[in-house]
Amino acid sequence: ENLNSGLSGEVRVRTATSSDRGEKDMLDPENGMSAYPEKKTYQTAAYHRGSPVMRFLTSLDPKLVYFIIAVVCVLALVMGYQTSTTVFLILLTCLGMLNFAVYLAQWVLAKDEGTSDMTEVSEAIRDGAEGFFRTMYGTISKLACVLSVAIFVLYLFRPPTPEQIAAGLTPMTLAVVTTMSFLLGAFCSGLSGYIGMWVSVRANVRVAGAARRTAREALQVALRSGGFSGIMVVGMTVLGIGILFSTFFVFFGVGEPGNMKVNDVPLLLVGYGFGASFVALFAQLGGGIYTKAADVGADLVGKVEAGIPEDDPRNPAVIADLVGDNVGDCSARGADLFESIGAEIISAMILGGSLARQAALDDTTTMGLIMFPLVVHTMDLVVSAVGIMSVKSSASPGAKQAVEDPYEVMKAGYNISIMLAVVGFGAATYLLLDLPSAPGCWINFFGCGMLGIATAYSFMLITQYYTDYKYKPVRLIAEASTTGHGTNIIAGVALGMESTCAPVLMISVAVCGSYTLGQTSGLMDSAGQPIGGLFGTAVATMGMLSTAAYVLTMDVFGPIADNAGGIVEMSQQPDSVREITDLLDAVGNTTK
Repeated sequence: ENLNSGLSGEVRVRTATSSDRGEKDMLDPENGMSAYPEKKTYQTAAYHRGSPVMRFLTSLDPKLVYFIIAVVCVLALVMGYQTSTTVFLILLTCLGMLNFAVYLAQWVLAKDEGTSDMTEVSEAIRDGAEGFFRTMYGTISKLACVLSVAIFVLYLFRPPTPEQIAAGLTPMTLAVVTTMSFLLGAFCSGLSGYIGMWVSVRANVRVAGAARRTAREALQVALRSGGFSGIMVVGMTVLGIGILFSTFFVFFGVGEPGNMKVNDVPLLLVGYGFGASFVALFAQLGGGIYTKAADVGADLVGKVEAGIPEDDPRNPAVIADLVGDNVGDCSARGADLFESIGAEIISAMILGGSLARQAALDDTTTMGLIMFPLVVHTMDLVVSAVGIMSVKSSASPGAKQAVEDPYEVMKAGYNISIMLAVVGFGAATYLLLDLPSAPGCWINFFGCGMLGIATAYSFMLITQYYTDYKYKPVRLIAEASTTGHGTNIIAGVALGMESTCAPVLMISVAVCGSYTLGQTSGLMDSAGQPIGGLFGTAVATMGMLSTAAYVLTMDVFGPIADNAGGIVEMSQQPDSVREITDLLDAVGNTTK
C-alpha cells in the first residue's frame, strides 16, 4: 500500500493460486490470512507514466535520434584525430564497445518473459524502481544546478595559477570550463545509474523465465545483463573523459606557441570528476538506505511477524524489497563505479602530467603518460567483453543442472579477463611508458600494474571465502543462529571485523610495493631526485581496476538474480525453478 500510494498510480489487484507447499508454510486463518493453498490476492501498481524527459525522447523520430548520435560520434572522432592517434583509437574502440553493449541488451531482451504472472510482478518492480529513480534524481539534479552556480562564482573570483595565466586562461574561462565539466560529469554519472537500473528491471523476469529451462541459461542471461551495465558504465567514463580532453586540446590550441601545454589539460577535467562524485554520493546514500530499509522491513513483517517465507506473495513489502535491489545495488552502484573510475583516470592523468613536467619530458612522451589511464580502461572494455562472452549456455537441459556452481563459471570468465589484462597491460606500459630518459622504467611500472591486478584477484578470493556458503565463515554464522539472536550477532560482527584484515594487508603491500617500484624506475627531476613513486601507486590502481567492467558485471548479476528469485516465488513457480534461482541468488550475494 505504501508503494502504491507513493507512486500515486492506479492499483490493480490480481488473483493467484499457490503451488504445492508443506503444512509448515501455511498460515492460520486466525492470524488474518487464509491458508496458502487458497487463492490469494496481492497488489501491483499500474503505473506507466514516464517523466517529461522520457516522454520527449520516446516521441522523437528514431531516424533523427540515430542521425544526431552519428553526428556527435563523427565530431568526437575528428577532434580525437586532431588531438593524437592514440586518442582517436581510444574513442573508436569505446564506440565499438558501446555497440557491443547494445548487442548484449538486444540479446537479453529477445529472451521470453515467462508466464503472465511473472510479467505482472516484474512490471510492479519496474514501476517502483522508475518512480524512485525519478524522485531521487529529480532532487539531485536541482541540487547539482545550485552547486554549479556556486562553482561558477567560486572560480570567477579565484585567482588563476601562473601556468594558467601564461596560457591565457582568464577567471571567466576557468569558471565556464569547470562548471560545464561539472554538469557533464553529473549528467553522465546519473545516466550510468539509470543504465544500471534500466537493464536490471527488464532482465530479472527474463532470468526467471530462463530458470524454467536450465540453470546455465539463467546464469548466462543474468551475466550478460550485468555485462551490458558494466560495459556501458566503463565505456561512457572513458568516452566522456576522452571527448572532454580532446575538446579542450583543440579549443585551446594546446601545444602551439604561447598556448596551454598538454601537461595542464588534465587539470581542467577536475570538474568532471567532481560532478560524478556529487551524484554518486547521493545515489549511494539514497539508494543504499532505501534498499536496506526495504529489505529489513520486508523480513520483519514477513518472516518475524507473519511467519511466512521470504518473497512470499502475501507480503506486500516484498515489492519494495525487490525495488531496493535495483535502485541500491544496480543504479547506485553504476553511478558509484562511474565516479571511481573517472576519479582514478583524471588523478592519474594529472600525476602523469606533473611527472612529465618535473622530468622535463617532451610533448610526445608527456602525451603517452597522460593517455595511459585511458588506454588501460579501453583495454578493460575489450578483455571484459571476451570474459563475458566466454560464458556459454549448456547443451543439456533440465533443472538438475542447478548443482553446477555458478560462481566457478563466472570466475572462469574472470580468469580469462585477468590473463588478457596482464598481456594488454604489459603492451600498454611498453608502448607508452618506455621513456628515453629512463630506459627500462616500463618494467617497473608493469610490476606496479601486476601488484594491482594481484590485489584485485585476492579481493575476489577473500570475498568468496567470507561470503560463500560453501566456506567456514558463513557456516559458523549459520550454526550460531541456531542458539539465538545474540550469538548470531556476535558471530557475524566478529567475522565481519576479521574479514577486513586481509584486504587491509593486501592494500598496504600493494601501495608500498608500487611506490618502491616507481621510485626505483629511474625517473629523476632536475635535482637528480627520484620522482616516480606516486605515479607508481596510480599505475597499481589502474591495474586493480583493469577488469572493472567484468567486476561490475558480476556485481549487477547479484541483484538481478535476487529479483529473479522474488519473481519466481511471487508468481508461485514450481520448486525446481526456485532451486535454480536460490542458487543464483546465493552466489549473487557473494559477487555484489
